[in-house]
Amino acid sequence: MGKKRVVVGMSGGVDSSLTAALLKEQGYDVIGITMRLADESRDFEENDRGCCSLSAVADARRVCEIIGIPHYVMDFKELFREKVIDDFLANYAKGWTPNPCIACNRYVKFEGLLKKGLDEKKDQAYALYHLNQHSLAHFLMPLGVYTKVETRAMAERLGLPVARKPDSQEICFVPRDDYKAYLKEKNPACLQPGDIVDLSGHVLGHHAGVPLYTVGQRKGLGIAAAHPLYVVRLDTAHRQVVVGSAGDVFASGLIAGDMNWIAIDNLQEPLHVMAKIRYGKKEGAACVSPLAEGRVRVDFAEPQRAVTPGQSVVFYDGDTVVGGGIIEQPLH
Repeated sequence: MGKKRVVVGMSGGVDSSLTAALLKEQGYDVIGITMRLADESRDFEENDRGCCSLSAVADARRVCEIIGIPHYVMDFKELFREKVIDDFLANYAKGWTPNPCIACNRYVKFEGLLKKGLDEKKDQAYALYHLNQHSLAHFLMPLGVYTKVETRAMAERLGLPVARKPDSQEICFVPRDDYKAYLKEKNPACLQPGDIVDLSGHVLGHHAGVPLYTVGQRKGLGIAAAHPLYVVRLDTAHRQVVVGSAGDVFASGLIAGDMNWIAIDNLQEPLHVMAKIRYGKKEGAACVSPLAEGRVRVDFAEPQRAVTPGQSVVFYDGDTVVGGGIIEQPLH
């Protein structure tokens, strides 16, 4: 019987490079694939940290040459534009703050009983909650038991040139990570001027477009006040940015939709979980209850700051991902 063939999605970063090298060591017939996703990638930037730029392709190709596996570049730009970029622009236009990496993972890169990685600071389970059992059956995830420090050390021992390459953090298709300039160029119609108001509706100032703000924002409001003001809510219907005090940014719960369940078939009764409302944020205790039309209500044990429509809420039972969905509205 020949060696089992494995395709590794290679971003040019240390994790995917080490994955390919380890699987090759384990006897798999490994093929490296890098996806070209967007024309807008930051190829022109110095010290580029994007996951699909020309420099990322070059890094992935160099790693494949070193470990002795074939490397191919595949064009997914049309699908990426339809499922990620268009969704990104549409969500910002309605006052939501989307996470394009989740849409990319869901529709472009992946489709799992998924568990968190050992390194919680770098765990990708939050961004992969849309996986299902069919997809996971075809996956290998050899780095889940290592911390980022360990993966970098292993990559150095194997002589991989990307061992100390910084992690990709920016939105890959937004030049200079300036989403405001990107919105102005790609969807200027969504940027209509309006008022900045307090919770009672009193006008405190003016803005150039609701999508230019995000829940929890403090800087850049352009308002003189006796105490710090924060964005509490974005009201696109009335073209208003609603601001309040620091305490007003906290929510006792949320409503979420577009649910995907992994550890259960569906939610039929209230379930106590740990919930994470943003990548990089520590999860908190919560109770998730079913609502009509597949939506859920989440009630936090302790209020959470800056619950943002368009972001994802992901539920955990220990290190197992139960499921998740898209935040539609906070509950105060």
